[in-house]
Amino acid sequence: MDVTNKRTVGRTLGRTVGIAGAVAGVGAAGVGAAVGLRRLAVGRVGLRPDPDAGEPFGRLRGRARTVEAADGVPLHVEVDGPDDAPVTVVFCHGYTLNQDSWHYQRRDLRERVRMVFFDQRSHGRSGRSAPDRATIEQTGEDLRAVLAETVRPGERVVLAGHSMGGMSIMALAAGHPALFTERVAGVALVNTSCGDLAELTLGLPLVLAKLVRPLAPRTLRGLGRRAELVDRARGLGADLAFVVTRRMAFADKHVSPTVVGFLEQMITATPIDVIAEFYPELVGHDRAAALEVIGKVPVLVLAGGRDRLTPAEHGRRIAAALPDAELVEVAEAGHVLPLEYPGVVTGGLRRLVDRVLPDDEQERTA
Repeated sequence: MDVTNKRTVGRTLGRTVGIAGAVAGVGAAGVGAAVGLRRLAVGRVGLRPDPDAGEPFGRLRGRARTVEAADGVPLHVEVDGPDDAPVTVVFCHGYTLNQDSWHYQRRDLRERVRMVFFDQRSHGRSGRSAPDRATIEQTGEDLRAVLAETVRPGERVVLAGHSMGGMSIMALAAGHPALFTERVAGVALVNTSCGDLAELTLGLPLVLAKLVRPLAPRTLRGLGRRAELVDRARGLGADLAFVVTRRMAFADKHVSPTVVGFLEQMITATPIDVIAEFYPELVGHDRAAALEVIGKVPVLVLAGGRDRLTPAEHGRRIAAALPDAELVEVAEAGHVLPLEYPGVVTGGLRRLVDRVLPDDEQERTA
């Protein structure tokens, strides 16, 4: 191969992997974005006023500790907020992200409640999992281990899960239903689903979606087998990855470019083989039966009206199956409500905390 061809292949691989990295993290499907216009599109977004430009994304830290999962994987955990608070909220982040995706909730609730954040296995600062343990069931077991090590006996606990994090809560409920009568006092499910994700169109025309769906797992497995090469090349398509992330994850056309960039960086930091290992679990997820267990406690369900990955109908279905659920649907929101509409998520969590506390404790945490 001559030098010219090598450069051509390098550029092509960079574009392909940049798209694959972002798309795998927020949908594992293609989006119509012209490579020739990528810098122009990013530039235009960057010229808009950005009130979030000064946010310390990724720099809010808590009291760090390590919790060992049942199979020995070290889970990075951080505890924030007052230790004497009457309730602890445990946050479970989504696929290809890390605990920093709860940035605004950590910032705005840290004076009121005790909070526990952890990175899912193979994500963020946690240790790598064996490929056969990259399952939703295992993330439920990991959540159980985090609860056992970070929540005091008799303490009220609220579980908050975004996307795959919500699925982890469902897996916990399926595997350990007694926890929802003994320890868990409330649950918040954000941009998540109890099943039927294999039928998603991801915002694509139905005919195109039917063509893309069978290709995604094979494509990701192939990329996963060349993880080192792929991860080195992903940064070459960063501008296009930004555009794809904005298109797939957000619906608000005025969303902060700093927020989009922060999300894209979390996705890019997730190794491609990890993305490939977890993807089949998301598509095959089916834990509708766990809702009967979760329904024993007050539940907050948050959905985005323009969520391409877990459409609002999935949130409505969850809420309809629960006897004591508050459903909040944000019409002009996409798949990352904690970052796109943080006030809605934080406000919902405040209400949920109030619902699980006696009146005298509510006054204390106001």
